[in-house]
Amino acid sequence: MSEPTKPVIEVPQGAVPTELAIRDLTVGDGPEAQPGRVVRVHYVGVTFASGKEFDSSWEEDRPFKFAVGGGKAVKGLDRGIRGMKAGGRREIVVPARLGYGKQSPSPLIPAGSALVFVVDLLTVAGAPPRHASA
Repeated sequence: MSEPTKPVIEVPQGAVPTELAIRDLTVGDGPEAQPGRVVRVHYVGVTFASGKEFDSSWEEDRPFKFAVGGGKAVKGLDRGIRGMKAGGRREIVVPARLGYGKQSPSPLIPAGSALVFVVDLLTVAGAPPRHASA
């Protein structure tokens, strides 16, 4: 499987979202992202209002690695990748309350901004054996 290329994000039309919205652009066939598993993703983030990029892991080819549910990623991004399978690409539209809210970390993100991410799930570690009971 070849490495994906940086996506171009088209902001969805319509009103600013108040709920998390996910849309699979490519469905993966690898292990599934679940709480407690460590994932490695490439992502691009833009603000919903402007469509301007505020962050990307592609510039220096530095995928973001974090434990799902561990509090290291924006809440909406963390929730939005759950159930996604390695090898997939997903659009995640994050309402402000699940993004940065009023505490913007960057002048590129106005306070109260909804965010749009396109995420490529590269790897999932810590997947339990297929026959394990929950």
